[in-house]
Amino acid sequence: MKKPLTAKAIYSITPFTLLDYPGKTACIIWFAGCNMKCLYCYNPDIVLGKGKIDFENVLSFLKSRKGLLDGVVLSGGECTMHKNIIPFIEKIKALGFMVKIDTNGSKPLVLKELIQKKLIDYAALDFKSLPETFEHITQSDWFSEFEQSFSLLMDSVIPFEIRTTYHSSLISESEFIKMIAYLETRNYEGNYYVQHFMNNVPTLSKLENSDKKIRLKDFSTTKIKVIFRE
Repeated sequence: MKKPLTAKAIYSITPFTLLDYPGKTACIIWFAGCNMKCLYCYNPDIVLGKGKIDFENVLSFLKSRKGLLDGVVLSGGECTMHKNIIPFIEKIKALGFMVKIDTNGSKPLVLKELIQKKLIDYAALDFKSLPETFEHITQSDWFSEFEQSFSLLMDSVIPFEIRTTYHSSLISESEFIKMIAYLETRNYEGNYYVQHFMNNVPTLSKLENSDKKIRLKDFSTTKIKVIFRE
């Protein structure tokens, strides 16, 4: 019988970043595989690929970074869909690192356990689109699960951010405004990060270039500050 943490779930490791965990020095652990196949996805190799590194090797790497890094970002792919993610994060926390997860919100039961056990310190939740376009964009039907995850984070004390990747042919300006209104109806307040689609890069589906004129407008409301990221 294999040890619980010997499965190869990790595609690769980015050993250092100052951008992916707000205010922290961190590394990024990229999980292979995803239960969504977003048309604009920048990581087709990770989403469609197989894991190359097992949890134990990642932990060995992290032990060598104690005192050098503040935190660990678990990204992908979708980190919460992987078996043994809970014991893996428990071991990361035992090493003294703060943990951020990047998630599409499709596994609210896993997220609930992570919150209850105080295993995560920050979360970035992807808001793909509203129900009318969600299935087309993500090639999945996980919107209800996203809403459950959103509610869990809203009810928790864990700092989190909402973020969207915007492509003009997938989300119209009027739909984007409705997305902001949706956040307001859910009583979300704070920053809403929007990453404009990066033209001319390999993606999961072949897309035309996205019109960037939306960046020229201010969509912020009294409760929500819309911030466009590069």
